[in-house]
Amino acid sequence: MNSPLGLRTWIALLFFVAVVPFAVKAQEKETKPAESQAAAKPAETPKEESSVTEHSTKIGGQTIPYRATAQTILLKDDKGEPAALLYSTAYTRNDVKDLSQRPLAFLYNGGPGSSSVWLHMGSVSPKRVITVNAGVTPPAPYKVADNPECLLDKTDLVFVDPIGTGFSHAVGKAQDKDFWGVDQDVKSLAQFIATYVTRNNRWNSPKFLIGESYGTFRSAALANYLQDHDNIYLNGIVLVSSVLDLGTISFNHGQDFPYIFYVPSYAATAWYHKVLKDRPENLSAFLDEARKFATTDYAGALLKGGNLSASEKADVAKKLSRFTGLGEDYLIKANLRVNLPQFMQELQRSRGLTTGRLDARFAGPTYDLLGEYAEYDPQETAISGAFVAAFNSYVREELKFGQDKSYKVSAEFGGNRWDWKHQGGNNFGFPGSPNVEGDLVGAMIANPRLQVEVENGIYDLATPFLATEYTMDHLGLAENLRKNIHQQYYEAGHMMYVRDEDLAKLKKNIASFIESAVKQ
Repeated sequence: MNSPLGLRTWIALLFFVAVVPFAVKAQEKETKPAESQAAAKPAETPKEESSVTEHSTKIGGQTIPYRATAQTILLKDDKGEPAALLYSTAYTRNDVKDLSQRPLAFLYNGGPGSSSVWLHMGSVSPKRVITVNAGVTPPAPYKVADNPECLLDKTDLVFVDPIGTGFSHAVGKAQDKDFWGVDQDVKSLAQFIATYVTRNNRWNSPKFLIGESYGTFRSAALANYLQDHDNIYLNGIVLVSSVLDLGTISFNHGQDFPYIFYVPSYAATAWYHKVLKDRPENLSAFLDEARKFATTDYAGALLKGGNLSASEKADVAKKLSRFTGLGEDYLIKANLRVNLPQFMQELQRSRGLTTGRLDARFAGPTYDLLGEYAEYDPQETAISGAFVAAFNSYVREELKFGQDKSYKVSAEFGGNRWDWKHQGGNNFGFPGSPNVEGDLVGAMIANPRLQVEVENGIYDLATPFLATEYTMDHLGLAENLRKNIHQQYYEAGHMMYVRDEDLAKLKKNIASFIESAVKQ
């Protein structure tokens, strides 16, 4: 026989053909009732939950009654199947007769992967946790107090926790990680906003987005998506500690822009901690000098790369030392390029201290004095315990929600990564750092009356103010649209609201911005 199959193989095949169908039919006969039973019981739709409580607060001598609604709203996928329950806390003034005259603001933090606990318990909500300014807040018990800087006198507030944070989570066949990406995140929040305004009859209310950190990145893309996809046009966007081009804060090899953008923020930090040899009295004038040096002499030196002579390098190192407080020898060894973790470790090394990242006014003990990079952020460790404990008590005791649930301050990514791919803007060439500048431009062109306010902390080392200024100056907008962008500055860090004076200033600025944007 020319066949490659032997006799035993043919017998085995005949056995398989003859016997297996009977086995399959028998199996089908046995499992059919179970399958029909399963089909008769469709999966239950995940249940939304809510808790509504009534309150009042005093703002500027005015007593304001309001309703707090802690709730989850069901999100669905493209097939209409349940995909997630998204948690939010809404504060709405309950004595308003005409909702079309009442602004509505959606607020969230960044990360990506952060809940809204920071803005919720620190900025403009009715309650605020009390922390130590630029220092470590002692352990529990923590104090939660009425917030005189609450924004309820100007707008209703909805604090949003993206999927995988807070009490928000995927349901059905979906997983939390399905929502962890630039576009996935935007799409889910847009669906939530559209659902919220529909259910609460807020389509005709003036609308605002207030995001912090990555939340500003989200806001640019979300504003463009809401207007383009849902025809939800916004009155204004508030960018708290902004970054729209992540390349401006990424110390990638061969990229000099971040080093340039960080110089004025390094200068402010060195000035605050009094490590400068000839510390000037006028901080504002000093920062103007730092801006000029960073964008002229320093930028020119970095652009020369390996062609910079030793004498030129020494001259620039001397000037850079004057602004940053770092030693000339250290700067030369660093090739004039000191990234953020290095700066945090080096600036106060002689004092045994590590400098804060989110707020450079904070400092904490350094364990490894020989280490090159900072091991932690003293600002984060100084206040996190207070914020998290305060919210967990407040949401359960006052808002009456989540007694049997775990509140996730941050998404538990595990082995998963954020999907940075983004379909938006007009980007050409090869993929670069994630960038949503084009989204903001698109939103402002489609909606020429859209107003944007940018809140900058001069001691913010996470999103330095010169990088933000550069971004806003390079959007390529016509003059009539550029006038819609407003920059504000605070003598604090990334979370400027943890400093009482700057919280009052932040409230005043946002309140004025909302009033102005509504009148457009």
